[in-house]
Order: sequence, then structure tokens, then C-alpha cells
Amino acid sequence: MPHVPTPDHDEPTTAPAPRRVSRRRLLLALAGAAALTAVPLGVTPAGAAPTRAAERAARRTATRAAERVAALLAQLTLDEKTALLHGATDPDALGQAGYVPGVPRLGIPALRLADGPAGVRVRKAATALPAPVMLAAAFDPGLARAYGRVIGHEGRALGQDVLLSPMVNLIRTPYAGRNFETFSEDPLLSADLVAEEIRGIQAEGLIATVKHLALNNQERDRMSVDVRAGEQTLHETELRGFEAAVAAGAGAVMAAYNKVDGVHATESRALLTHVLRERWGFDGWVMSDWGAVHSTMPALTAGCDMEMPGGAYYGAALRRAVRDGRIDEAAVDTAVRRVLAVRERFGLLEDPSDVAPRPERDPRAGARLAFRVATAGATLLRNERGTLPLTGRAVRSIAVVGPTGSVPFVSGGGSAHVVPEAAVSPLDALRARAGAGATVTYALGEDVYGKPLARTEPADRLDDVRVASGASFSYEGTLTTTADDDWSFFVHYSGRRPGVTLDGDELFAAGYVNGGLGGRAADGLQVRRADRRLTAGTHRVTVTAQGGTAGQRIRLRAAGGADRATDLAEAVTAARAADSVVFFAYEDATEGRDRTHLALPGRQDALIRAVTAANPRTTVVLNTSSAVTMPWLDHTGAVLQMYYPGQEGGPATAAVLFGDVDPGGRLTQTFPRSETAHPTAGDPVRYPGQGGVEEYGEGVHVGHRWYDAEDVTPLFPFGHGLSYTRFAYERLTVVPDADGLQVTFTVTNTGTRAGVEVAQVYAGPSPDLAARGIDQPLRLLAGYRRLPLAPGERRRITVPVAARTLSSWDVARHDWVLGTGAREVWVGASSRDLRLRARTWVAA
Repeated sequence: MPHVPTPDHDEPTTAPAPRRVSRRRLLLALAGAAALTAVPLGVTPAGAAPTRAAERAARRTATRAAERVAALLAQLTLDEKTALLHGATDPDALGQAGYVPGVPRLGIPALRLADGPAGVRVRKAATALPAPVMLAAAFDPGLARAYGRVIGHEGRALGQDVLLSPMVNLIRTPYAGRNFETFSEDPLLSADLVAEEIRGIQAEGLIATVKHLALNNQERDRMSVDVRAGEQTLHETELRGFEAAVAAGAGAVMAAYNKVDGVHATESRALLTHVLRERWGFDGWVMSDWGAVHSTMPALTAGCDMEMPGGAYYGAALRRAVRDGRIDEAAVDTAVRRVLAVRERFGLLEDPSDVAPRPERDPRAGARLAFRVATAGATLLRNERGTLPLTGRAVRSIAVVGPTGSVPFVSGGGSAHVVPEAAVSPLDALRARAGAGATVTYALGEDVYGKPLARTEPADRLDDVRVASGASFSYEGTLTTTADDDWSFFVHYSGRRPGVTLDGDELFAAGYVNGGLGGRAADGLQVRRADRRLTAGTHRVTVTAQGGTAGQRIRLRAAGGADRATDLAEAVTAARAADSVVFFAYEDATEGRDRTHLALPGRQDALIRAVTAANPRTTVVLNTSSAVTMPWLDHTGAVLQMYYPGQEGGPATAAVLFGDVDPGGRLTQTFPRSETAHPTAGDPVRYPGQGGVEEYGEGVHVGHRWYDAEDVTPLFPFGHGLSYTRFAYERLTVVPDADGLQVTFTVTNTGTRAGVEVAQVYAGPSPDLAARGIDQPLRLLAGYRRLPLAPGERRRITVPVAARTLSSWDVARHDWVLGTGAREVWVGASSRDLRLRARTWVAA
């Protein structure tokens, strides 16, 4: 969602000691116990069936809850009912994304809703966790549950009731601006992880909101594009994660901006009623994405219960529709009942005197988990000539190059951006880890914040302007350029964005504010960037700024060809003088904007070529949201994918580079070789859509399945990731059972170091379904297991493959059909590194 509040660094108020055990605390304790027994989708733990006594107790509790909700509903006026179904202005805002007022006369408290894909986004400091795509790279549902518990605990501590997360839309195109906010291109992996994260969040008493239902797989034209996927494609790919979220007990679902088959998602009865509630049994409430409601009666009756952030179509419009007889008040009651039922379930209809105090934040626990996720998700893509880990002579002198070496790249932009109390830069972490006996130098390489603007007349007025409260500032001058050149301009500001024109054109037009790496300078000032091609000569510049009520600071900066040449020369000199180079490359993604290409932004590709030519013992660390092309790959010593690694990204990166921990991540998205060799390349109907319509022409062959179906070799395949040790696979057996397949094999660490392997199981198509004309992937991910192994350790493991994973959606039956007959099973280290193969028989 596009809400971007501005956080600050105030500490939350310490909560008082609890007075007594409340009904809410008891409910949360039971929820926590349930979450600890959670397992990946399709796997039932032995002995997990509830006792008859527990079932009877649950029924009694549910009956009492329903009676209480019914009693409240009977007392609500129409005005009060409709007020519970849309957002409003928070009289005591905490910097969160949304607020729904309560009904004081009935003891119904207000509701606060916060963004939180990678940490709770409010004004106060919160733990900035690694991006969800980095969490997913660990292939560890248990870690996803722990991730959710940290966010759930902090959300409660920071005064929130609802988390607007997790996002489970699939990574379908590498251009999508929010790929870092979600998990994977694979339906099974995404389903496993979202279910466990939700269990973790809700075990702490925070309501989780799975989003965005459905097919919100790009930012470009997201408010209007009509997405058409087909029934089989929809159920087998995008919907599987949402179904898992519902099975995990998600309290809320967010309907997407886009249309699905010609109907706005917020008006899709097919999705919100037939699939979500009738097929899956969802008993929570559906809210809109922020500003995604386009009607009153069609949205409400389709199953969209709450309009956010305001009441343009619900609120007064809904009351008029009821009073005019255009909408039956029973439809309003249904929506209110859903909202109240979830609030009752989470203890959010309690009398204030019976509510346990909110917990305190635990920053140390959050930091520990952030570090653990960053190391677990660190993905080593390439490692030649023993470049990593950094040991021996390689550590004597290290040159660190790149802006994200000295500036911590904590998180992406938009609603996922979190600012913690502090974050250590990779440069400082590397210096600390290298120790006093090593020399660690730094070169900027490429400037992302600009340099003081030279060659302006009048001069020296634009690099640190302070505008007093109630005052204004204006500047009119000229910039002289000596050659035709590409320029980057940067405005830094602490208040309202200044107006800046170049030759009469506004440089920084209104638009979505990034908020990621380039969105805020080291001293906290907001930053906007604009790139322009200028001819040699004189160019007119104007600046206007307002001090507002608190005053503000501004600066206008720029970088031209001469600046870039100087930065490049310094980087090459530093690289040539060092034993090892660690080059930090970046790509700054954000909600609200898709990428326009897969190359690293700016001139980073050329800079990496120059640095690797000066020193081939160069490790490129990628702080990117998604796949990037790598024309310089063969010249590097190593490539480490670190995504947006959160507040502990600096120490985590250092730990991996020095070999203190094994890089434990594997790719959850395929990296293509070029702009023309991926599932949405060269077909505007597939992406970004044509004439307002986008078709998922790849069908069920999403992500790595497409590369197999089209026999296209990727740059790095799904599931790829290297270790500092080696692993051997042997003795594969596959045994069918009533629940699917039991796939058993042995993995051995054949190296001399402890390491982590992610063993992956893939299944081939069913000949019986093929005979019926049902399209199937050549290979699909059927299971996996994350395995930490000591040197020489051998483990025999069994990976269950659920019957659902072996099934396809039959559009003739509108249901799942088990794929019977002879089926092949592969086991290996990635979708293209398959070590073992067997054939089995699946019977109905």
C-alpha cells in the first residue's frame, strides 16, 4: 500500500507490570502453543489431532464468542456499524498506516493497523528485519515463524492491533518493484513460508493480513490493470499461498488494486466469496488496499468488508444506500460481524480493565533474529579461485568499494521501509572483523547523494540552506556545463519538498517517495533524485522552499561526468593496491514503481568491470531486490547476494565474507541471463499489459518451471546457492503412502568445514493427467529440507511430498485431481543441479 509515514527514533514508553492474567493473555498463550506445533503445508505431525475434550472446549469458546458478537451487533446503530467498516483520522496517531475508530459506549476500542513486511512501520524505532525475499532464501519455515513472532511482539509493543503483512504474491516478473517484499516465484515454498509467518505473528496477539488478493504481481498500472490468468493457473500458482494463509488462521485478507478477469479485486465475488469463504472456509474479514475501493454495493456484497484508508464509498455513502433501500442492512451486519468476530478472537473487544498491558519491545532479541535471518538467507552465487572466505593473505589489505559499503542498505522503499535505532555499515563491520593487523580502505565508486553543486552563479548558496519557521527561501541562478553530458541532480530536505526547476522544467515532480537507500541521506534528510541529459552551455536554475511550522534544511547537489570519472579513478586505485576487493553494488526498489531494466542502475556495470580488471580477486556483494544481469560475472572472484539485509546486514555480511558462518541461502527466484530470456520478456501482453489487459500466458509454468518448459538456460537457477564445503547425495528411495510420497535419501558433508545444504525434491508430470489434456510443469518443487551438517556428517532424511503437490486443477471439475500413474522424482541442490532420480507409482 502507498502509505509512507515518517518514522523517528523515539523509544517506546515502558509498559507497566501486568496486574493479572486476563482472558486475552490466556487466549494468546493458547495461540502461541498452537503456533509452536506448526509445520509446512501438507504435512501433518504425528499426534497432532486434538482431543475430544479440547474440541468440546473450542466449541464452547466459539459459541460464547459468537453470542457476544451477536449481542454487540444488536446494540449498534447504523452509523456505528458503518464507522467500523472504514478508516478515519487517528486522534492520537502513532505513525501507523490506518486507524478505525471504536464505539466507546459499547466498550469497543479503536483499531490501529501498521505496515510491516520487514518490521513494524510506525514513528518509533523498530527492528528492521531483512527483506522477506531474504527470509525465504533460507528455505526454513521454522525461521519464518520466528520472524513472524518478532514482528508480532513488536507490533503489540508499539501500540498496533493489525499488521498489514505478509505479502504472498508470487515473483512473476523480475521487473516488479515489490519482489523484495514477498517470498518466491514458487507456489509451494511461498505457501509454506506465509503460513508459518502468520502463525508466528498471531501467536503474539497481532492480527495478520495476507495480501494482495490476487495477481498483484507488478507495480506498473497496479491501480487499473486487468489481469487474466485462467482458472487452472490461478489455483495452481497465485492462490496457493493465500489458501495456506487461510489454513494458518490469518485474521484478515487485503484485496488488491488490480482487476481480475475484468472486475476490480475489491468487487470480485468469485475471489472474495466463492473461493475465499465458500471453498477455503475463511472466517476473517477482507479489507481493501489503500484506495482500492471503487463502489459501494458491488464491493460490499462481493465480500469486501472494510474500505481503507477512509470512507469514500462506505461511510456516508453506505448509510445512504441502506436508508434508500439499495442495500439491505443485513449485508452491513455481515461485514461488521466478520470484523467483530476476529477482534473477539484476538481479545480486541475486551473491557480495558481486563486487558493485559502491552509488552515491551525487546530490541536485543530482534537484533539477534535479524542477524540470524541475514546469514541464513545470504546466497553465494559464485566463488572462483578460493576468493571466499577471506582468510590468510587476502585479509591483509581489503578495498571496500560502493555506496552501500559505507551506508547501511537496511530496507527497500515504500511501506516496507523501516528505520531502526541504529545499523552498522558493512565497512565498519569489515574493519572490526578484519582486526588491527589488516588495512581496510574505502572508495565511494558511485555517488547516490550528489556533490556540492559547482559552477553555479551566484555560488555557495545551495549546499546547506536553513529556512526558518514561517519563512521562505528562493534562489535564481545559472549552472554552466562545459560539454554535453549526463547529470544526476539531488535535492535534500527536512520538511516540505522544495520546488526546483532546470531550464523552466520541474526537476522533482510529485510522485512516489522512495524511502530506500536513495530516499534518505546519512544525516536523515529526505532525498529525491532526477537524471537529465544537458548540453554544453548555461542552464537556468530556480529553487523555492518553505520553512513551515518547524523550519527546515535543504541542499541541492549534483553529479556529472567529471565527478563520476574521479570516483571511478579512486575506486580503481584502491582496488589495485589491495589484496582483496569487496564491491557493494545496489539496486533501489520500492513500492509504487517497477524497475525499467535488469541492469544495475547508474554506471555500476562499467565500474565493476574497471575494478575487476584492476583486481580479479573481487567479491561483488549485491544489495538488490531481485534478479540483475551480470555482464561482468566472469571477471569476478565471487558474487554474494545479500538483498536488503536489515539493520544487522553489515555484521552479517562480514560474518559470511570471513567464513564465520556458511552462506545458508538459496535463490527463490531464477536469475535470467539477459533482458530477453525470462518468462515475461518480449511479450507486452504478459508484462506490463497491453490496452489495459495483462495475460498470464505462461500458465502454470511460472518461474523455474518456464525455464524448464522452454529449455532456456538461466544465469542462476531456482534453488542455487554455494557453500564453503561440499555435499554428496546417495541412496534415493520413494515410497507412496496415503498422504502422497515419502522421499528418502542421504546427504553427506564431504568437506572439512561445517556447512548448510538445502536439499530439494522435484516431481515430474502425471501421464494420466496429460492424457486428459491437463497442462503440467516438466518439474515442480515438491519438497525441501534445510540441513546444517558438520564436516563428514551424514544424515538420512525423509521429505514428505503431499498429495496436493502431486495434484492439478481440473477446470472441468473446478477442483483438484490427483496426478496418478508413473511419476519421476529428482533430488538435488537446485532445479538444474539434480543428483538423484527415481520412478514411482502414484495411485488414487
